[in-house]
Order: sequence, then structure tokens, then C-alpha cells
Amino acid sequence: MVRIIIIGYMGAGKTTVGKALSKATGFPFYDLDWYIESRMRKTVAQIFAERGEEGFRKIEHAMLHEVAEFENIIISCGGGTPCFFDNMDYLNSQGDTIYLKADPEVLRYHLLMGKGVRPLLQGKTPEQMLEFIREQLEKREPYYVKAKHVLDVNLLDSYEKVQTSVSHIRQMTGV
Repeated sequence: MVRIIIIGYMGAGKTTVGKALSKATGFPFYDLDWYIESRMRKTVAQIFAERGEEGFRKIEHAMLHEVAEFENIIISCGGGTPCFFDNMDYLNSQGDTIYLKADPEVLRYHLLMGKGVRPLLQGKTPEQMLEFIREQLEKREPYYVKAKHVLDVNLLDSYEKVQTSVSHIRQMTGV
């Protein structure tokens, strides 16, 4: 039974790497935020707006416990998922956890290039984003580094580099 759980800050490439790993291994890929949206029939942004971060985190915790029981899967978690409740310890007990580690400047670049709505970043200038990312990483890093494996993804800027990351993850996890 295989469970590969990818964690890291928003913009690190969790979904990109997760999808590529799914394609390479044949295991289904679940993005936890997408799973929540599907089950709740609302976007993460709508849930944040209606229930606040605390309400969202409670839903996220419950949905994490659902999806992490599936077998032979790859899961990508939201950036904050490991940092609330006992989520990181739970994730480590459920499978191979991989922390996609990137510098704040790289994360900001990815987030500026991305098209998704990020509730925690709305209304921030690029400079404010960078400062916010730095502050958040300082708080979240102690949770992220509890992952069983750490993969530097600072240069995840091409198809070839995504494939290299997938190869590294396969070596780390034996799949």
C-alpha cells in the first residue's frame, strides 16, 4: 500500500509535482483543496469568506482524515494543512511525506505567475507578498521539516526539472 503525501508552502509546485508523479506511477492524484471543494461544493475562497480560516481548517482536518485513508494514492496538501491540529503527525503516520522546499523569492515568483485565487494573499503588493511569505514560512517551517523527506524545488521551472523531482521522489519512497 502506497500513500505519498506532498506538503509545502503555496506556490512550491505540490500540484504540478503530484500530477507528474501520478502520471509516472499510475497512482491517482488528490489535491486536498480540490477534494474539499468537490465535497463542500464551494471554493476554498468561498469557505474562507463564509467561515474564516478557523472554520476552513476544521473542514480541512476532517477531509484530510477521509482522503488519507485511501490506498495507493498521491495527495497534495494545502500549504497550511500540516500546521494545524495534529495534522503533520497524522500525515507521517499515514504514508511517505515529502516537503517541497523553496525560497520565499521563488514562491512569490510562482504565485505571481499562477492564475489561482489565494485568499491569504488577496490585496497584497509583490513586496507585501514577499514579506508575508517570509513570515509564514518562519511559522510553518517547523511543521514542514517534520516530513520524512525534503526535496529542494527552487529550480522547478521546466518540464525536465519537474521530471527530475519526480525521479527523486520515486527514489525516496521506493515507488
